[in-house]
Amino acid sequence: MIHSVIADYRNPAHAEALVSLLDTYAHDPAGGGMPLADDVLSELPRALAARPQAFSVLAFDGEKPVGLINCIEGFSTFACKPLVNVHDVVVLPSHRGQRVAQQMFAQEARKRGACKLTLEVLSGNAPALRTYEREGFISYQLDPAFGHAVFLQKKL
Repeated sequence: MIHSVIADYRNPAHAEALVSLLDTYAHDPAGGGMPLADDVLSELPRALAARPQAFSVLAFDGEKPVGLINCIEGFSTFACKPLVNVHDVVVLPSHRGQRVAQQMFAQEARKRGACKLTLEVLSGNAPALRTYEREGFISYQLDPAFGHAVFLQKKL
């Protein structure tokens, strides 16, 4: 039976599940194909715990961690309400297609009074896109004349 919980970053079992699942995702081509750096593996739970706007949802199959969503709460000035950016979505290959991600998506966001969830996904990740579309995620646009939003980054 799959169940999900809000991660307690100070709980050693939750911290281990978080870094293990995230490192598994990092090894996957969709996650960059490279392992996480040792300092990230050792410091991530503590760094997330220091940020009250961060939260993670873990999914377990019995005692085995099988899914993770890392989120950062932001704020929508247009709605004057919190929003939640879903930063990482991880489901182990053995549990894909079992609606694990769907179970984790909105649980905490609704409790926080969020007006919306946002996320980014690689355009070639068809299974993830299907999952997100099935859950009601759509491309962001205000006026079709201005097109869809484009995700950009600048590394510092």
